[in-house]
Amino acid sequence: MTVLGVVADTHIPDRARRLDPRVGEIFRAAGVDLILHAGDISTGAVLQELGQIAPVHAVRGNRDWVALRHLPFSWRLSVAGIKLALNHGHGRWWRYLIHRLDYIARGYRLGLFEPYLLAEFPDARVIVFGHTHRPHNRWVDRCLLFNPGSPHCPEGKIKTPSVGLLRISAGGEVRGEIISLESGSIHKVE
Repeated sequence: MTVLGVVADTHIPDRARRLDPRVGEIFRAAGVDLILHAGDISTGAVLQELGQIAPVHAVRGNRDWVALRHLPFSWRLSVAGIKLALNHGHGRWWRYLIHRLDYIARGYRLGLFEPYLLAEFPDARVIVFGHTHRPHNRWVDRCLLFNPGSPHCPEGKIKTPSVGLLRISAGGEVRGEIISLESGSIHKVE
């Protein structure tokens, strides 16, 4: 079994002073082999702290354009034979602006993000993204769309800070889990 820790939208120091220590506790307890950060990190210190737990792959979010501009917009990787894609979810700047205007006018709609992600990464079995601060753990055809939510500034129906775990079995089965930082319980999210 390969276990991936998944986090997004940490926003340090713009929305939180430091990484919530429960993030590290959950990842250590799960024995994560790798950590994926889906952007809006804001400072490299977060990646260094997570790197003390396991190797980290991170992508640039819309808040990372200054301090972390060296990070890629997307990352494609294979873990235990499973193709994964890591992306913040907002796409290029023109797409971000269009989505932002739509959000202001009509509110949050997952339908803005799913089609973009599925079209951008057609060969991925798992697409990890952030940006929305809302946990998402849903299979669309043969692809798992997975957003761990935010450990510091959650939004949407589930107002609890959260991170995620992806478990990949030796046989290639993938299971996503959204973990509440408040209770430590697994939330079924779709």
